[in-house]
Amino acid sequence: MKKIELSELKNIAEYEKVRERMRADVIELKKRRRVHVGENLTFLFENRETVLFQVQEMMRTERIVEDDKIQAELDAYRALLPGPGELSATLFIEIPDLFKLSQAEVRATVNRFQGLDEDGVELRVGDHRVKARFESGHSKEEKMAAVHYLRFPLSGEARAAFADPGTDARIVVDHPNYRAEALLPPPVRQELLTDLTA
Repeated sequence: MKKIELSELKNIAEYEKVRERMRADVIELKKRRRVHVGENLTFLFENRETVLFQVQEMMRTERIVEDDKIQAELDAYRALLPGPGELSATLFIEIPDLFKLSQAEVRATVNRFQGLDEDGVELRVGDHRVKARFESGHSKEEKMAAVHYLRFPLSGEARAAFADPGTDARIVVDHPNYRAEALLPPPVRQELLTDLTA
């Protein structure tokens, strides 16, 4: 997938003029790129539009106007773009009734996912099993992060199977404290096919 360049970003004033339309478009796009797996996990598959929006929002929120600082943000978020033959996703650990829980209860709920980033998530496409590769640095032995970035590197055979609508594609989570799976709905799958052929 083509990298986002500094020249593609709008300055804060220009962005404010188009923000509402861009935000509405990205919300609709994310609906076709989001998969809920069980009650607590949501996968949002990233692409150029979702990442570009995140960078613009960060520039707006943090009031970043210097080119070198904008470039630093862009470099940080570029890591979310899928490489050739890959799908890239942000994984959110979600907690129902979050505001009814104490901080200790929230931390305990998130920490029950310890080890998920080691061997607990895969994309199954027919007979192909694609293990998720998590970006390091988002969890420690005593503390699990609620947001993770991961990639699914698909072989040529797995990509061909993914393109076949007669072959099931699903995300499977197999963790001692959480087991769930979800089929990729047709609109999501169509979006992700675009990523795999970009």
